Amino acid sequence: MSALKQYTDLYDSMREAVCASAGEPMNALRDAARRGLEDGSLPTKRTEGFEKTSIEEMFAPDYGVNVNRIGIPVDVAATFRCDVPNLSTLQATVVNDKFIPSTALDDRLPAGVRFMSLARASREMPEIVSRHYGTIAPLGEASVSLNTMLAQDGVFIYVPRGVHPDKALQLVNIFSSPAPLAAFRRMLVVVEDDAELTLLVCDHTQDRAQHYLASQIIEMSVGRNARVEICSIEESSPATARYSRMFVRQAEGSDVTVNTTTLTCGTTRNDFDIELEGEHCECRLSGMAIGSDSMHIDNNTAVRHRSPRCHSNQLFKYVLDGESSGAFEGSITVSPDAPFTEAYQSNRNILASDRARMHCKPQLIINNDEVKCSHGATTGQLDEDALFYMRSRGIPEAEARRMLMQAFMVDVIDTVRIPGLRERLLHLVDRRFSGALGNCETCRK
Repeated sequence: MSALKQYTDLYDSMREAVCASAGEPMNALRDAARRGLEDGSLPTKRTEGFEKTSIEEMFAPDYGVNVNRIGIPVDVAATFRCDVPNLSTLQATVVNDKFIPSTALDDRLPAGVRFMSLARASREMPEIVSRHYGTIAPLGEASVSLNTMLAQDGVFIYVPRGVHPDKALQLVNIFSSPAPLAAFRRMLVVVEDDAELTLLVCDHTQDRAQHYLASQIIEMSVGRNARVEICSIEESSPATARYSRMFVRQAEGSDVTVNTTTLTCGTTRNDFDIELEGEHCECRLSGMAIGSDSMHIDNNTAVRHRSPRCHSNQLFKYVLDGESSGAFEGSITVSPDAPFTEAYQSNRNILASDRARMHCKPQLIINNDEVKCSHGATTGQLDEDALFYMRSRGIPEAEARRMLMQAFMVDVIDTVRIPGLRERLLHLVDRRFSGALGNCETCRK
């Protein structure tokens, strides 16, 4: 049986239960999504010189889906006691796929701002949700259709025109279940003209022995002259698989910064699809990944310049040890209607063992002569001369290696502008290179 069939069969047999918890804007698209999967298939690995994560294999195991919304006990406070940055944020949690706000969250948000359950928003704010939900992520793609068909809750963030919250929002995604579980998470972010949003997203797994699958679709609409910064940090487990897709549409003069960090995981694939639709847009997309053991980390980017005088910059770095593997496929597309584009892409990788593997494929598709565009990718080992110099000054080899690997990541960390988070990332990266595992393993120690 294909990976998709087990989920379409589930929907066919439990459609009423799937629809029960959400409002009309979410439910209205489910049947169309189901029809789109009739003859569809999830992507598998490509072997023509470049290997990507097989989505078919990620979804193939027989995970459970909590369609009937059975309550699953979880110690949310345990996660916050550990490595979630101690920042001044407005917090909420998603346990598996259920949104749980912090105490009096609605009262502490600026006027008009919403940070709430997507299922609740689809019932209480159907006009806004309908205007954006399912319009940015294309239903024609199987992974989007699958998520749209089965997502019962998620996160809704709305910042009205001209509002600039003085605190960042923080979302903590937690997996906790006594049995293997698939969670279909959905996030809709709407930032209107001249507004601003800062968001920190942290992914954790509390039971590291249990098998989990996260299917996450993020749709983000960024209005004219709006500013958005999103940082995500994944510290999951070797038994956790995550497939996250972010779709961003930028209007004229908007400014978007996205930073993704993978510290621990099982198999992770992050896809970013950015459309610069108005003039004078700015987009900075960066990420870093630290692999060990048999971890696999796959980042894929597609940045499309649709209008003149826009600027984009991509920077991704990997350090892979043990038998870990990584993949990066990044593309920049400049349309004929986008002169005076500046677009840059860089992928740099270090293999810290002879068993680690990295696959990279940068691409430029330029349909305009009046542009400044470049891309580059390198994969190598630690600088032996620098390592020798440090050891000759009395620094032990393990410490010297850790210092060099942390220095390698600094320019990715420097792209983070959330106050206090940069310093916290430096600490987390240092701990990771020192051999520390994800935080949830030591929650109660």
